[in-house]
Amino acid sequence: MGPSPDVTATPAGGRHGKPWRAAGAAVVVLLAMAGAGMVGASMHTAATPHPPQPLHQGGRAGAGGTVGGQGVLDADTKAADGGRTATGLARAAPTIISIPRIKVDAPIMTLGTNPDGTVQVPPLEQAMNAGWYSPGPSPGEIGNAVLVGHVDSAKIGGPAVFYSLGALQPGDTIEVARADGGRVTFTVDDVRSYPKTAFPTELVYGPNDRAGLRVVTCGGQFDQAAGSYVDNVIVFATMTG
Repeated sequence: MGPSPDVTATPAGGRHGKPWRAAGAAVVVLLAMAGAGMVGASMHTAATPHPPQPLHQGGRAGAGGTVGGQGVLDADTKAADGGRTATGLARAAPTIISIPRIKVDAPIMTLGTNPDGTVQVPPLEQAMNAGWYSPGPSPGEIGNAVLVGHVDSAKIGGPAVFYSLGALQPGDTIEVARADGGRVTFTVDDVRSYPKTAFPTELVYGPNDRAGLRVVTCGGQFDQAAGSYVDNVIVFATMTG
């Protein structure tokens, strides 16, 4: 993601309650920014194939996370949730993410916030790594753990770690290894694409009474003038093992 005329951001807060909304606001600003963050804009040309896109489109709404169709996502998630319990694990940093369907097996680096309050992303030179937003829950804790990653990068000259994220489907699994030696399995509830101007803050950073996972990258059409993709692809998943 790259320069944006709006460089203000609410600093990200803690892991519970209202501070999560502040964290989400920071992410909205970050994900609305172009080339330097979630995509390598200078690499992309008209001849470069676009990454796979989710079947579902999030609601078109104004910036701030009020998204039409949220109720549909909630219903889908509840239906897919079945008999899952709300039992969470102790906090431990994630180390590796594995997604069998799209052949991802990548290291996870720990990220925080930038001085302006926006959320950090992996350096473009390390675009095959995922990043964990460490002010939030760790994968396996109660709440929504958030992992971010690039879709492509000029620095590595091609697709990045989450290039095929939009190809995931409900029922697919994501495994996350943790620093405590454990390995947590999440089952995908839904995969959606949202315009960056309508990032679903509450669905990503809002409260959850279960151990959830949100995986975020860029998607949609590539805007050559802006030097960025116009959407974000978000995977919503819940711990099942």
